[in-house]
Amino acid sequence: MRDGLSLAVQRFSQSLQEFQFECIGDAETDDEISIAQSLKEFSQLLSTMEEERKRLIQNADDVLISPLERFRKEQIGAVKEGKKQFDKETERYYSVLEKHLSLSSKKKESQLHEADSQMSKDRQVFYDASLQYVFKIQEVQERKKFEFVEPLLAFLQGLFTFYHEGYELASEFEPYKQQLQFNLQNARKNFESTRAEVERLMKRIRSAEEDFKAPSCFTMEGYLYIQEKRPLGSVWTRYYCTYEKSSKVFTMSNTEARPASRQNGLVNGTPEMFKLRSCVRRKTESIDKRFCFDIEVVERHGVITLQALCEANRRLWMEAMDGKEPIYTLPSLLSKKEETFLNKAGFNFVKKCIELVETRGITTLGLYRIGGVNSKVQRLMTTSTAPTDMQLDADAWDNKTITSGLKNYFRCLAEPVLTYRLHKEFIKAAKYDNQKYRVRAIHALVHKLPEKNRAMLDILTNHLLMVSSHSDQNLMTVSNLGMIFGPTLMRSQEETVAAMMNIKFQNIVVEIIIENHHKIFGEAPDLSVPLPQPPSSRSTPRRNKAICLSSGKRKARLYPPALCLADNDSDTFSSSPSTTPMGSQESLSSHSSEKNGLSQTSPPSSPAAEPDLPSTAPVSPHAASSCSPSHNSSNGKDEKHPTDNTASPHLTPSSSWTSSQPTPAQETSSVSSLLSTERSLSVKGNSTASLSSVKESRCPSVASLSTISIQHSSVERASSLKEGRPLQRASSVSSLKSSHSVDQRNASSASSTVTETKVATSPSRDAKALYSCEAEHSHELSFPQGALFSNVYPSVEPGWFQATYNGRTGLIPENYITYK
Repeated sequence: MRDGLSLAVQRFSQSLQEFQFECIGDAETDDEISIAQSLKEFSQLLSTMEEERKRLIQNADDVLISPLERFRKEQIGAVKEGKKQFDKETERYYSVLEKHLSLSSKKKESQLHEADSQMSKDRQVFYDASLQYVFKIQEVQERKKFEFVEPLLAFLQGLFTFYHEGYELASEFEPYKQQLQFNLQNARKNFESTRAEVERLMKRIRSAEEDFKAPSCFTMEGYLYIQEKRPLGSVWTRYYCTYEKSSKVFTMSNTEARPASRQNGLVNGTPEMFKLRSCVRRKTESIDKRFCFDIEVVERHGVITLQALCEANRRLWMEAMDGKEPIYTLPSLLSKKEETFLNKAGFNFVKKCIELVETRGITTLGLYRIGGVNSKVQRLMTTSTAPTDMQLDADAWDNKTITSGLKNYFRCLAEPVLTYRLHKEFIKAAKYDNQKYRVRAIHALVHKLPEKNRAMLDILTNHLLMVSSHSDQNLMTVSNLGMIFGPTLMRSQEETVAAMMNIKFQNIVVEIIIENHHKIFGEAPDLSVPLPQPPSSRSTPRRNKAICLSSGKRKARLYPPALCLADNDSDTFSSSPSTTPMGSQESLSSHSSEKNGLSQTSPPSSPAAEPDLPSTAPVSPHAASSCSPSHNSSNGKDEKHPTDNTASPHLTPSSSWTSSQPTPAQETSSVSSLLSTERSLSVKGNSTASLSSVKESRCPSVASLSTISIQHSSVERASSLKEGRPLQRASSVSSLKSSHSVDQRNASSASSTVTETKVATSPSRDAKALYSCEAEHSHELSFPQGALFSNVYPSVEPGWFQATYNGRTGLIPENYITYK
């Protein structure tokens, strides 16, 4: 029984390790990456628990098997049924369509009208079946992200109660579990928001006129029937055709599946491409078919006769090809709204609303989430066009009406605050893997906005930052505010399913602007350093990057709250367990999951490329190897800022803030001196590190260094040495939340001077290996436990030493050695 259970757990763990979620869209949010990577974390946790297993697993069916089986039957089964219905309707529709198109134009007009009416009904049925099928596929793909992970999380939680060491393991697992729940909550909210938008889009598509052309990269595309002349008559074959107006390239692909007896031994080739020369509508009396038009192409002699699906469809093709048909204005799916404008009256309206909210209702539970009465909101909206000296009566309007009116004002702008012109650039910036690049790119893009837009965004985000600072009372975190204002401030010009999938990235953009408000609007972007270019393509999906609790075999009963989500090619490190926040509500921010982590796919930075970072060592793309025991937290508030790069090489067992070289034991006893140094540096720099100043330090254009974070890192390392466990390079911001930055640059200059002096004066020493390590790169050293090193001195690589072992010189992890 025990062997069978152990084997089952091992197989299950392996399945989780290899499982992959399908990605919807071209990029994933940090929450989706965290959810996808959580399966690998579950896998390793199961392996650890198996070593200490004392009891059999019970109730697995209730918390794991049944939900998954229900999901398979209800959701996946529904998709299969939907596909059958779609295939059936497709076959029926095109069969009816071919019969309809075969009708002669010489038939009675009443018969043709009746046939057209019936064809319209059949087409509507086919469209509905298509929409339902696509919608169901989308729904299942999105549901998998939380309906598959949540049962697994419950299953893991249940296991703890049946083990002898369950209580201790559950306590150590709690921070990661909370963060994952926040990620799942964000994923669920994003799904519900996206689903509502898609449903509205489906309704609008159903109600749109037939000649509406959906947005596409082509000027026109769709099915056309092409007349193919044969020795004995001609046949009409269905092709999928595209046309690009700028290049006049017309492409047609034969998609009809013919029986072998009708293919005459020929295999359908690649799509045929032609350059259009002219397009002329076919005269009705010249052909027995309806909806026909002729085109001439450069590559062929004569004309090609095409048949559209209906009169409206032919008109669109003629319009795209500059044919003789007149140009018709395409209808819009969006209903006409009472537009608002960024004028003096609008600014006055926004300021008055914000003033009332901040004066009396900033702590209201669910602020901006709970809507007001629609009739009152409409009355309030009339004041947005009132004179600039208009005053809002505080007694006449309640908080819900004011917040709803403020949201409605931005929703009804003719163009969103972040503009259509910069929409794609903002989305691209939000998809950067590197948090520094995100903030830096969005900072520069905000300053590209028109002056009125930027001023309005400044007013609004400053207010939302204040709202989020009271999230302990109103429960409106930055993530929640981003989810509310993202689609409003950054709506897409085209309402498509693809645009709906970008809503989560719109939310991230707004979150970043709110969190970095003081930096974005208080400082101009550094124009001397060009914006980093995004990678041309993701050579490796982000979900495939390594995730681990530790690189080596995890010791029994040691589950670090800070979990590693970094890959082997990054230089991203986690906070130590003692400095990692335990999943506060502020960490709901969907973009904060890998906050300020260094790039996982971008090229390494260098002092030449970033001249305003004098104390930052170049980041090596291989700075973290599998032998490093550091852990990268997925906690939303575990912020990695540039102090990881500037301070890590110097906060080592051989260095401190003084000019002496203390041993690890001495460093343990020097905690009080480190704290005193913290106070002296804070006074000298006239700065106390704050959460906002730490966030400002993420951007590479500002060389800010949190001295207090450095001190906490040193204290943690000293504590780690005392406990005899591997050190973890860490930076903490949880202790900085209540501080306020006065002049962070002065503190940065002071700490940078100290660390630069430290590198220059550190002599080489002898050291001994505390743990074994296997190198992953040619310039790293492999060594067993107890190995003796000579000529040991700090390296420019953060967290690494240069040392000589067995006559070979290379890099070794700083937290794997102790000085002799």
